[in-house]
Amino acid sequence: MQPKYATKENAAKIMQILTREYKVPRSALRFSNPLQVLVATMLSAQCTDIRVNMVTPALFRKYRTAEDFANADLKELEQIIRSTGFYHMKARHIIDSAKMIVNEFNSKVPDSMENLLKLPGVARKTANMVLSEGYGKIEGIVVDTHVTRLSYRLGLTRNREPVKIEQDLMKIFPMKDWRALSFFLVFHGRAVCTARKPKCETCSLRNLCPRLGV
Repeated sequence: MQPKYATKENAAKIMQILTREYKVPRSALRFSNPLQVLVATMLSAQCTDIRVNMVTPALFRKYRTAEDFANADLKELEQIIRSTGFYHMKARHIIDSAKMIVNEFNSKVPDSMENLLKLPGVARKTANMVLSEGYGKIEGIVVDTHVTRLSYRLGLTRNREPVKIEQDLMKIFPMKDWRALSFFLVFHGRAVCTARKPKCETCSLRNLCPRLGV
Protein backbone atom coordinates (compact mmCIF):
# COMPACT_ATOMS: atom_id res chain seq x y z
CA MET A 1 0.00 0.00 0.00
CA GLN A 2 1.31 3.44 -0.98
CA PRO A 3 2.00 5.83 1.93
CA LYS A 4 -0.59 8.60 2.32
CA TYR A 5 1.84 11.40 1.47
CA ALA A 6 3.55 9.56 -1.39
CA THR A 7 1.52 11.11 -4.21
CA LYS A 8 2.57 12.79 -7.44
CA GLU A 9 0.68 15.90 -6.35
CA ASN A 10 2.59 16.12 -3.08
CA ALA A 11 5.85 15.37 -4.85
CA ALA A 12 5.25 18.23 -7.29
CA LYS A 13 4.62 20.67 -4.43
CA ILE A 14 7.77 19.54 -2.63
CA MET A 15 9.83 19.93 -5.79
CA GLN A 16 8.42 23.39 -6.44
CA ILE A 17 9.33 24.60 -2.95
CA LEU A 18 12.81 23.07 -2.98
CA THR A 19 13.55 24.52 -6.42
CA ARG A 20 12.51 27.97 -5.26
CA GLU A 21 14.66 27.65 -2.15
CA TYR A 22 17.84 26.07 -3.52
CA LYS A 23 17.62 27.00 -7.21
CA VAL A 24 20.70 25.28 -8.70
CA PRO A 25 21.21 21.53 -8.18
CA ARG A 26 24.89 20.69 -7.97
CA SER A 27 27.16 18.36 -6.09
CA ALA A 28 29.35 19.73 -3.32
CA LEU A 29 32.05 17.26 -4.36
CA ARG A 30 34.73 18.59 -6.70
CA PHE A 31 35.65 16.62 -9.80
CA SER A 32 36.31 17.15 -13.49
CA ASN A 33 35.80 13.78 -15.19
CA PRO A 34 33.97 10.44 -14.69
CA LEU A 35 36.96 8.82 -12.98
CA GLN A 36 37.14 11.62 -10.44
CA VAL A 37 33.37 11.40 -9.88
CA LEU A 38 33.75 7.70 -9.17
CA VAL A 39 36.65 8.08 -6.74
CA ALA A 40 35.24 11.13 -4.94
CA THR A 41 31.88 9.43 -4.46
CA MET A 42 33.52 6.27 -3.14
CA LEU A 43 35.45 8.39 -0.65
CA SER A 44 32.28 10.20 0.45
CA ALA A 45 30.82 7.08 2.08
CA GLN A 46 30.49 7.82 5.81
CA CYS A 47 32.40 11.05 5.24
CA THR A 48 31.52 14.69 4.63
CA ASP A 49 31.94 16.25 1.21
CA ILE A 50 34.05 18.97 2.84
CA ARG A 51 36.55 16.40 4.07
CA VAL A 52 36.62 14.62 0.70
CA ASN A 53 37.31 17.93 -1.04
CA MET A 54 40.28 18.46 1.27
CA VAL A 55 41.76 15.14 0.15
CA THR A 56 41.03 14.97 -3.58
CA PRO A 57 43.19 17.84 -4.92
CA ALA A 58 46.43 16.09 -3.91
CA LEU A 59 44.95 12.69 -4.75
CA PHE A 60 43.98 13.69 -8.29
CA ARG A 61 47.34 15.36 -8.90
CA LYS A 62 49.12 12.11 -8.06
CA TYR A 63 46.68 9.71 -9.73
CA ARG A 64 45.39 11.10 -13.02
CA THR A 65 44.25 7.99 -14.89
CA ALA A 66 42.67 4.62 -14.21
CA GLU A 67 46.10 3.10 -14.82
CA ASP A 68 47.59 5.31 -12.12
CA PHE A 69 45.03 4.11 -9.57
CA ALA A 70 45.34 0.49 -10.73
CA ASN A 71 49.09 0.60 -10.12
CA ALA A 72 48.88 2.53 -6.86
CA ASP A 73 50.64 1.24 -3.77
CA LEU A 74 47.92 0.29 -1.29
CA LYS A 75 49.67 1.72 1.78
CA GLU A 76 50.51 4.96 0.01
CA LEU A 77 46.93 5.43 -1.19
CA GLU A 78 45.64 4.64 2.29
CA GLN A 79 47.76 7.40 3.78
CA ILE A 80 46.44 9.97 1.32
CA ILE A 81 42.77 9.13 1.94
CA ARG A 82 43.14 8.20 5.62
CA SER A 83 41.13 11.17 6.93
CA THR A 84 38.01 10.11 4.98
CA GLY A 85 37.55 7.08 7.25
CA PHE A 86 37.35 3.38 6.37
CA TYR A 87 40.48 4.10 4.35
CA HIS A 88 41.67 0.50 3.98
CA MET A 89 38.41 -0.68 2.43
CA LYS A 90 38.11 2.45 0.28
CA ALA A 91 41.69 2.18 -0.98
CA ARG A 92 41.21 -1.47 -1.87
CA HIS A 93 37.94 -0.76 -3.69
CA ILE A 94 39.49 2.13 -5.63
CA ILE A 95 42.47 0.06 -6.75
CA ASP A 96 40.38 -3.00 -7.60
CA SER A 97 37.83 -0.89 -9.49
CA ALA A 98 40.62 0.81 -11.43
CA LYS A 99 42.11 -2.56 -12.36
CA MET A 100 38.74 -3.71 -13.67
CA ILE A 101 38.29 -0.45 -15.60
CA VAL A 102 41.71 -0.96 -17.23
CA ASN A 103 41.36 -4.67 -17.93
CA GLU A 104 37.68 -5.00 -18.83
CA PHE A 105 36.57 -1.54 -19.98
CA ASN A 106 39.56 -0.33 -22.00
CA SER A 107 40.57 2.15 -19.27
CA LYS A 108 37.26 4.03 -19.57
CA VAL A 109 34.89 4.34 -16.63
CA PRO A 110 31.71 2.48 -17.63
CA ASP A 111 28.78 4.60 -18.73
CA SER A 112 26.03 2.09 -18.01
CA MET A 113 24.40 1.10 -14.74
CA GLU A 114 24.97 -2.58 -15.47
CA ASN A 115 28.72 -2.24 -15.88
CA LEU A 116 29.23 0.30 -13.10
CA LEU A 117 27.63 -2.10 -10.63
CA LYS A 118 30.29 -4.68 -11.54
CA LEU A 119 32.99 -2.48 -10.01
CA PRO A 120 34.09 -3.44 -6.47
CA GLY A 121 32.46 -1.26 -3.83
CA VAL A 122 30.05 0.40 -6.26
CA ALA A 123 26.32 0.35 -5.48
CA ARG A 124 23.51 2.34 -7.08
CA LYS A 125 24.30 5.58 -5.25
CA THR A 126 27.79 5.77 -6.71
CA ALA A 127 26.68 4.46 -10.10
CA ASN A 128 23.93 7.08 -10.33
CA MET A 129 26.44 9.81 -9.44
CA VAL A 130 28.86 8.70 -12.14
CA LEU A 131 26.11 8.51 -14.74
CA SER A 132 24.53 11.87 -13.94
CA GLU A 133 27.60 13.95 -13.09
CA GLY A 134 30.14 12.19 -15.28
CA TYR A 135 28.07 11.40 -18.35
CA GLY A 136 24.89 13.46 -18.11
CA LYS A 137 22.76 10.31 -18.02
CA ILE A 138 19.82 10.06 -15.64
CA GLU A 139 18.82 6.49 -14.82
CA GLY A 140 17.86 6.85 -11.18
CA ILE A 141 18.01 8.94 -8.02
CA VAL A 142 21.09 9.24 -5.84
CA VAL A 143 20.01 8.12 -2.36
CA ASP A 144 22.39 9.03 0.44
CA THR A 145 21.83 9.39 4.18
CA HIS A 146 20.09 12.77 3.80
CA VAL A 147 17.75 11.55 1.04
CA THR A 148 16.98 8.47 3.13
CA ARG A 149 16.12 10.53 6.22
CA LEU A 150 14.05 13.19 4.46
CA SER A 151 12.13 10.76 2.26
CA TYR A 152 10.98 8.92 5.37
CA ARG A 153 10.15 12.03 7.39
CA LEU A 154 8.18 13.48 4.47
CA GLY A 155 6.17 10.27 4.20
CA LEU A 156 7.37 9.57 0.67
CA THR A 157 8.47 6.05 1.57
CA ARG A 158 8.11 3.50 4.35
CA ASN A 159 11.38 1.86 3.39
CA ARG A 160 14.81 2.33 4.92
CA GLU A 161 16.82 0.56 2.21
CA PRO A 162 18.33 2.88 -0.42
CA VAL A 163 17.32 0.76 -3.42
CA LYS A 164 13.69 0.56 -2.29
CA ILE A 165 13.62 4.26 -1.40
CA GLU A 166 14.91 5.07 -4.88
CA GLN A 167 12.17 2.95 -6.43
CA ASP A 168 9.49 4.67 -4.33
CA LEU A 169 10.72 8.15 -5.28
CA MET A 170 10.97 7.27 -8.97
CA LYS A 171 7.27 6.37 -8.94
CA ILE A 172 6.08 9.81 -7.85
CA PHE A 173 8.72 12.21 -9.20
CA PRO A 174 9.11 12.64 -12.99
CA MET A 175 12.48 11.71 -14.48
CA LYS A 176 13.25 15.35 -15.27
CA ASP A 177 13.37 16.02 -11.50
CA TRP A 178 15.42 13.03 -10.40
CA ARG A 179 18.85 14.67 -10.45
CA ALA A 180 17.74 17.94 -8.83
CA LEU A 181 15.62 16.16 -6.22
CA SER A 182 18.59 14.34 -4.77
CA PHE A 183 20.76 17.44 -4.48
CA PHE A 184 17.91 19.56 -3.09
CA LEU A 185 17.11 16.97 -0.41
CA VAL A 186 20.80 16.86 0.52
CA PHE A 187 20.92 20.67 0.77
CA HIS A 188 17.74 20.69 2.88
CA GLY A 189 18.98 17.84 5.06
CA ARG A 190 22.18 19.69 5.87
CA ALA A 191 20.62 23.09 6.45
CA VAL A 192 17.18 22.40 7.94
CA CYS A 193 16.07 18.77 8.30
CA THR A 194 19.12 17.67 10.24
CA ALA A 195 19.45 14.25 11.83
CA ARG A 196 19.22 15.75 15.31
CA LYS A 197 17.05 18.70 16.26
CA PRO A 198 15.58 19.46 12.83
CA LYS A 199 14.37 23.04 12.38
CA CYS A 200 10.73 22.12 11.76
CA GLU A 201 9.34 25.52 12.79
CA THR A 202 11.19 27.34 10.01
CA CYS A 203 11.09 24.56 7.41
CA SER A 204 9.63 25.55 4.04
CA LEU A 205 8.12 22.06 3.75
CA ARG A 206 6.43 22.07 7.16
CA ASN A 207 2.88 22.23 5.74
CA LEU A 208 3.54 19.16 3.58
CA CYS A 209 5.44 17.11 6.14
CA PRO A 210 3.95 14.55 8.57
CA ARG A 211 7.26 14.60 10.49
CA LEU A 212 7.51 10.84 10.64
CA GLY A 213 10.16 9.69 13.08
CA VAL A 214 10.84 13.21 14.37
